[in-house]
Amino acid sequence: MNFTKTTEQSSKYEHLEKMSVSELLTNINNEDKTVPLAVEKALPQIESLVSKVVEKMKLGGRLFYIGAGTSGRLGIVDASECPPTFGVPFDLVNGIIAGGDKAIRKAVENAEDNTTQAWIDLQEQNISENDVVIGIAASGTTPYVIEGLKKCNNNNIITGCITCNEGSPLALTANFPIVVVVGPEFVTGSSRMKAGTAQKLVLNMISTATMIQLGKVKGNKMVDMQLSNDKLVDRGVKMIMSEIPVDYEKASQLLKEFGSVRKAVEEFKQ
Repeated sequence: MNFTKTTEQSSKYEHLEKMSVSELLTNINNEDKTVPLAVEKALPQIESLVSKVVEKMKLGGRLFYIGAGTSGRLGIVDASECPPTFGVPFDLVNGIIAGGDKAIRKAVENAEDNTTQAWIDLQEQNISENDVVIGIAASGTTPYVIEGLKKCNNNNIITGCITCNEGSPLALTANFPIVVVVGPEFVTGSSRMKAGTAQKLVLNMISTATMIQLGKVKGNKMVDMQLSNDKLVDRGVKMIMSEIPVDYEKASQLLKEFGSVRKAVEEFKQ
């Protein structure tokens, strides 16, 4: 199939090695400024996918991200931050990377070219029709991701994707494609830059909007967050103080007793 990989097109900047640090940073920043505008154009696509994820989660389903390299790592980051931020089970949002967990730190040779492993990885998680699988690949051509989504499609599992090339094989495979066209990178082909930023912004939107729709935020507060360090405990105490008429000491005592901001506030109001 012929399509233009804009993520691989030559940078519009020449002779990067001759630029000063200031010039390098200014030019990178100028390119980065274009990313949110590219994401904005994909908002209807993002909305369609989020609505489907919410629908499936309300039926007891889970969300899976699959990807290779930078894309896989970004999925893992987003998935791993859902339990502490929203107090959800660790296996509600899952990140799977080609090559397994060792690929989080070190590139695993040829992992992204494996056409059968993604489905094996998903089956190990007891994937079912209740779940949604989102493939992440800037290029939209990663075999691990594409073949994984094809197997999901064949098994009536809803698929989405986040890619940065229009008309890519991945975008044509997913039921709910999200395509954010960011254009050529500052360093030619370095899709960890604008493409990676775009993917991170979209992942933030997907998980945050989904969790809010599922009732995991009250007002604008993370009332179900895990109290895993002193900073978060202090934040939780102050949230309680903003909701009910108690001082810091009493709020701290309530938080310790009930274990979450939501429960502390609810119990006090009863």
